Amino acid sequence: MMTTTQDVTPAASLSGHAQEVARGERFEFGQNWTRFLATVNDARILRAEASLKAMLGLDTLAGLTFLDIGCGSGLFSLAARRLGATVHSFDYDPQSVACSRQLKERYLPDDAQWHIEWGSVLDAAYLESLPRFDIVYSWGVLHHTGAMWQALEHAQRAVAANGKLFIAIYNDMGSQSIRWRQLKRLYAKLPAAIQPVYACAVSAPEEAKGFLRAVLSGRPQDYVATWTKYERNRGMSRWRDIIDWVGGYPYEFAKPDAICSFFIDRGFALDKMCIGGGLGCSEYVFSRSNRCAR
Repeated sequence: MMTTTQDVTPAASLSGHAQEVARGERFEFGQNWTRFLATVNDARILRAEASLKAMLGLDTLAGLTFLDIGCGSGLFSLAARRLGATVHSFDYDPQSVACSRQLKERYLPDDAQWHIEWGSVLDAAYLESLPRFDIVYSWGVLHHTGAMWQALEHAQRAVAANGKLFIAIYNDMGSQSIRWRQLKRLYAKLPAAIQPVYACAVSAPEEAKGFLRAVLSGRPQDYVATWTKYERNRGMSRWRDIIDWVGGYPYEFAKPDAICSFFIDRGFALDKMCIGGGLGCSEYVFSRSNRCAR
């Protein structure tokens, strides 16, 4: 049974994370999510719920357990809890932990079925201390750990027999992906005041292409909608996603065939796959067979 105590983030985790950020080795995802938190509303939560239901092929998560690896803002943990799951959320970034706790306090204060704490998916002992879960969710997280394949290995071990794993991983686009890793690393090393300007400069060419395509098609409103209606996509914020995209470091990637082979070799079957365009993320839902491999 999962404890409901709100653990205090260990001091060692605070200092370790801060040192990595100071050395330009890690993007402050939690800082980004804290800013996003102000935009969370019922409409965004409903869209997050719809995203989970559509990918998992389930109308309800009642009676199921849900592990959110790298919970970030806590939006999808909240969505899973509102769909009926018992939820355990953790994140390596202390600010993300605090952000998720704020969201819980806003919508589900004193809810004993949603536990949030600090933890690292690279910590095998921590993962072993947890029970197995019916649904393990980690969207766009494992490729930011600095050891993606190890993170994938640990994540799959957390899935119960007959359970599901829902992940999203950046596509391997060869030299383009390598270039983006260099751009992200530079962002991480820049002073904080310059980072938003850098993010605008890096994203400007693609934004300009999108605007030009819309104008040439006679529908400039389509480009405007990519900003004003972006929250329809998983309930997220476009600007926060741009900052995440440009700044998200460490950064790894993989071809869909490699991801599928990795999990099939470990006793999973592919339920659903949505291939993302270009450098974006591809989404995968795998089901574990009734033998619970460890």
